Amino acid sequence: MTARALGRCHGMTKTQRILAAIALAGAAAGLAAPAASAAPISPLTLPDLPAPQGMPEGASPSSVQEIGGQVSGGLNQLNQLMELPNHLAPVIAPVQPIADLAGGLE
Repeated sequence: MTARALGRCHGMTKTQRILAAIALAGAAAGLAAPAASAAPISPLTLPDLPAPQGMPEGASPSSVQEIGGQVSGGLNQLNQLMELPNHLAPVIAPVQPIADLAGGLE
Protein backbone atom coordinates (compact mmCIF):
# COMPACT_ATOMS: atom_id res chain seq x y z
CA MET A 1 0.00 0.00 0.00
CA THR A 2 1.28 3.44 -0.90
CA ALA A 3 0.87 6.53 1.21
CA ARG A 4 -1.04 9.40 -0.41
CA ALA A 5 -1.16 13.03 0.57
CA LEU A 6 -4.13 14.11 2.63
CA GLY A 7 -6.71 16.38 1.00
CA ARG A 8 -6.36 14.99 -2.48
CA CYS A 9 -9.09 13.16 -4.32
CA HIS A 10 -8.05 9.57 -4.75
CA GLY A 11 -8.26 8.42 -8.31
CA MET A 12 -8.72 11.87 -9.92
CA THR A 13 -6.08 13.60 -11.92
CA LYS A 14 -5.43 17.31 -11.72
CA THR A 15 -7.19 17.84 -15.05
CA GLN A 16 -10.28 15.96 -13.84
CA ARG A 17 -10.43 18.08 -10.69
CA ILE A 18 -10.18 21.29 -12.76
CA LEU A 19 -12.94 20.12 -15.12
CA ALA A 20 -15.17 19.15 -12.16
CA ALA A 21 -14.66 22.60 -10.59
CA ILE A 22 -15.55 24.33 -13.88
CA ALA A 23 -18.66 22.16 -14.30
CA LEU A 24 -19.75 22.91 -10.72
CA ALA A 25 -19.27 26.66 -11.24
CA GLY A 26 -21.22 26.51 -14.52
CA ALA A 27 -24.08 24.63 -12.89
CA ALA A 28 -24.24 27.16 -10.05
CA ALA A 29 -24.31 30.04 -12.53
CA GLY A 30 -27.02 28.30 -14.57
CA LEU A 31 -29.22 27.90 -11.49
CA ALA A 32 -28.74 31.52 -10.45
CA ALA A 33 -29.48 32.97 -13.91
CA PRO A 34 -33.25 32.21 -14.06
CA ALA A 35 -33.83 33.76 -10.66
CA ALA A 36 -31.99 36.93 -11.62
CA SER A 37 -33.75 37.34 -14.96
CA ALA A 38 -37.26 36.46 -13.79
CA ALA A 39 -39.88 38.92 -14.97
CA PRO A 40 -41.79 40.81 -12.27
CA ILE A 41 -45.07 39.24 -11.27
CA SER A 42 -48.06 41.08 -12.67
CA PRO A 43 -50.97 41.86 -10.34
CA LEU A 44 -53.96 39.54 -10.38
CA THR A 45 -56.85 40.87 -12.45
CA LEU A 46 -60.34 39.55 -11.96
CA PRO A 47 -62.68 39.06 -14.92
CA ASP A 48 -66.03 40.77 -15.27
CA LEU A 49 -69.04 38.66 -14.45
CA PRO A 50 -71.43 37.69 -17.24
CA ALA A 51 -74.61 39.75 -17.28
CA PRO A 52 -77.78 37.71 -16.69
CA GLN A 53 -80.46 37.92 -19.38
CA GLY A 54 -83.66 39.81 -18.61
CA MET A 55 -82.38 41.60 -15.48
CA PRO A 56 -82.74 45.38 -15.18
CA GLU A 57 -79.57 47.47 -15.33
CA GLY A 58 -77.83 47.62 -11.94
CA ALA A 59 -79.89 44.79 -10.42
CA SER A 60 -76.90 42.45 -10.21
CA PRO A 61 -73.21 43.24 -9.72
CA SER A 62 -71.14 43.33 -12.90
CA SER A 63 -67.68 42.71 -11.43
CA VAL A 64 -65.95 40.97 -8.58
CA GLN A 65 -64.75 44.35 -7.29
CA GLU A 66 -68.37 45.54 -7.03
CA ILE A 67 -69.27 42.43 -5.01
CA GLY A 68 -66.30 43.11 -2.73
CA GLY A 69 -67.49 46.68 -2.21
CA GLN A 70 -70.98 45.52 -1.28
CA VAL A 71 -69.62 42.91 1.15
CA SER A 72 -67.34 45.53 2.71
CA GLY A 73 -70.29 47.90 3.19
CA GLY A 74 -72.32 45.15 4.84
CA LEU A 75 -69.44 44.32 7.18
CA ASN A 76 -69.17 47.97 8.18
CA GLN A 77 -72.87 48.01 9.06
CA LEU A 78 -72.47 44.80 11.06
CA ASN A 79 -69.54 46.33 12.94
CA GLN A 80 -71.67 49.37 13.82
CA LEU A 81 -74.40 47.04 15.09
CA MET A 82 -71.90 45.21 17.27
CA GLU A 83 -70.85 48.56 18.80
CA LEU A 84 -74.47 49.49 19.65
CA PRO A 85 -74.33 48.20 23.27
CA ASN A 86 -71.27 50.39 23.91
CA HIS A 87 -73.16 53.45 22.63
CA LEU A 88 -76.23 52.64 24.73
CA ALA A 89 -74.29 52.12 27.99
CA PRO A 90 -74.63 55.79 29.11
CA VAL A 91 -78.40 55.61 28.55
CA ILE A 92 -78.84 52.28 30.34
CA ALA A 93 -76.54 53.03 33.31
CA PRO A 94 -79.01 55.28 35.26
CA VAL A 95 -81.83 52.70 35.12
CA GLN A 96 -79.61 49.63 35.62
CA PRO A 97 -80.44 49.24 39.36
CA ILE A 98 -84.18 49.28 38.64
CA ALA A 99 -83.76 46.75 35.84
CA ASP A 100 -81.78 44.50 38.19
CA LEU A 101 -84.55 44.68 40.82
CA ALA A 102 -87.20 43.89 38.23
CA GLY A 103 -85.15 40.92 37.08
CA GLY A 104 -84.89 39.64 40.65
CA LEU A 105 -88.68 39.71 41.19
CA GLU A 106 -89.42 37.10 38.54
